[in-house]
Formats: sequence, C-alpha cells, structure tokens
Amino acid sequence: MTKSQRRFYTVVMLAPALLLYTVFMAYPLVGSVTRSFYDGKSGEELHFVGLDNFERLFTQEPHQSRLVNALKNNVVFFAIHMLVQNTLALFLAVLLVSGVKGAGIYRTIIFIPTTLSVVVVGFVWGMILSPLWGLFDDILRAIGLGAFIVPWTGDVRTALPTVSLVSVWQWLGLPMILFTAGLLSIPDTLLEAAKVDGANNWKAFWKVRFPLLMPVFAQVTILTFVGNFNAFDIVYAMQGTLAPPDFATDIMGTYFYRTTFGSGGGASMLPNPTMGATIATVMFLIILTGVTVWYLFTRRFAVEY
Repeated sequence: MTKSQRRFYTVVMLAPALLLYTVFMAYPLVGSVTRSFYDGKSGEELHFVGLDNFERLFTQEPHQSRLVNALKNNVVFFAIHMLVQNTLALFLAVLLVSGVKGAGIYRTIIFIPTTLSVVVVGFVWGMILSPLWGLFDDILRAIGLGAFIVPWTGDVRTALPTVSLVSVWQWLGLPMILFTAGLLSIPDTLLEAAKVDGANNWKAFWKVRFPLLMPVFAQVTILTFVGNFNAFDIVYAMQGTLAPPDFATDIMGTYFYRTTFGSGGGASMLPNPTMGATIATVMFLIILTGVTVWYLFTRRFAVEY
C-alpha cells in the first residue's frame, strides 16, 4: 500500500467520527460562544452587545454572587474527588494487583456503580440519607454513633460533601480500572530489580511504580477535572435545580441550567439563554485552561523521570 493510499484510508476511517464530532460537539460549542456576545430573549431578534454579558456576569448581582458561589463549590467538588476518589482508587488498584484472592470479583463489584443511571443513584442515596426513614441514620444509631447524625443533604455544612461522596461512590470504579491497567503494564523485572537492591514494597511503589504511573495519573486527573466542572446530573438528581440548602450544592452545571432554562420563583429565575451561553463559555474557558496547564505540567514532570 502506497503512502497516498494509506492517507486516503486514514481520512475515510476518521471521517465519520470527525463528522459526528463537528455536528454534535464543535458546532454547538461555537454557537454557544457566539451567542454569549448577543442579547435577546428566546424567539426575539438577537442584538450584538460585545462583552456586556460577561461584565454583567462578573460585576452585577445576582449573577456575580451566584457565579462565585458555584465556582467555589465546584472547586470543593473537584477537590473531594481528587483526594478521596482517586486516592482510594489507587489504593484499591494496588491491592487488587497484589494477588488478592477473588480480585476479579472485587473489581467487578467496585465498577458496577459506574454502570448505573445517575438518576437511580441520586434517588436511592436520597432515600438512604433521608432523616425520616433513611437507612444510614439507623446504622449509625445501631453502632452507637447516633450523636453524629445530621441532616446530610439539608445542612449547608454537609450537603456538598455528601453529594460529592455519593458521586465518588458511583465513579470510583473508573479511575480504579485505569490505575489497574497502568500497574499491570509495569514489567515485573523492574520491581524484582528494586527488591534485589533492598527496596521494600512501600519504597518500590514510590520509586518504581508511582513514577511509571504518572501518564495514567495525568489522564485520571484530566478526566476528573473535566467531569467535575461539567457535572450536573448528580446534584440535579439529589437536590434539584435550586441546589438547596441556600445554593450550598450549586455548581457551575446547575447554575448554567437554572440560568438558561429558568426554575420559576421570580424574575431572577426566568430563562435567560444568552446569559446561560455566557456561563457555558466561562465553563469552557475554565476547562480549557485547566487541561492545558495540567498537560504542560505533567509533560514537563514526565520528562524529569
């Protein structure tokens, strides 16, 4: 096969995916960014306003306080996933590749929640955490920890961590599988050589396994960052569009949805698609900046190894 033929077949094979991406991803993204520079209600003629929408979003109420609150909550949401989800996923991956009996069964059990509908997960956990008939509070009372019972999704101090941990429970299996694949790709000869040099299991992990896992760790971090700053469904399923109590669980996704489609209850809750497009553009810029910075950092870090 000649070089021109290979190029032709490459283009033919990539064309369907490129077409789908352009129609369903690139075109709506460009349309959303473009609309953020216009103003006008649905069904009315749009008027070009330049950066006025961004000025309103960052400087005028109630948009400014809602944006700051949603962004702050999103940072907490992401931090909990990074610290709890990915750390636990790495620990489980190391444990499951160390020769534990029944590792395949445990791996399947941990991964199963990832395949469940977020709506189902949100509804079931909402029932479990209910202060009226929730099973979780009954378990705490049964083991003598009733003093620690709080309204898990009804208190501004616990609502966001609770929703975040439910999300961690559902998506724990994905980074675990990625870390497991990365660990299994490390040649056993490297670990054996480290042990010959006198390294124990802990030292062999930090000096051999973890540096070689950096590409996987970078991938997991990017997926976590993008997924968390695009998150919407788990908060919507457990708390609704108003993200109670007092917007304590409001993140960028729910703020975007509530602004774009409205939620009733006053003039500030009416649909505002152009402002929603502005919020979506800000979300895109945050994700683009975060991914770019992390890619450059991990690329440089990988070179050092």
